[in-house]
Amino acid sequence: MTFWDVFVLLLIWVPLFLVWGMALHDIFRRDDIRGAMKAVWTLVVIFLPFLGTLIYLVVRPAGATEQERQAIDTASRQFVARYAPTDNAQQLALLTDLRDRGALTAQEFEAEKARVLAQAAPGRAPAEPAL
Repeated sequence: MTFWDVFVLLLIWVPLFLVWGMALHDIFRRDDIRGAMKAVWTLVVIFLPFLGTLIYLVVRPAGATEQERQAIDTASRQFVARYAPTDNAQQLALLTDLRDRGALTAQEFEAEKARVLAQAAPGRAPAEPAL
């Protein structure tokens, strides 16, 4: 084998086979598509290795497996915990801002304000959030 044969093998074909194999593995571990669609995707990836794999990876939705859905949920909860107002003054300021921008009606604002103030009062049970 010449240097260029090894170069092409290592830099083009090995990564292509790895991506191809990962796409096939991903097709079979997904639980959001049924057997017939899995068979169609498998045939597309096998008979069109480069183009089929590229198409599959582009159209594949986020959260296609249970682990991805859990990761998205965890990240969402961490985001909310990090950036949500922690004290009542911040919550009331946020509610006022939402009302001023028109995102909350006066009725929704009053219901949420009552809920926040009920949580602040010692010895009182918190009210359920308005939907």
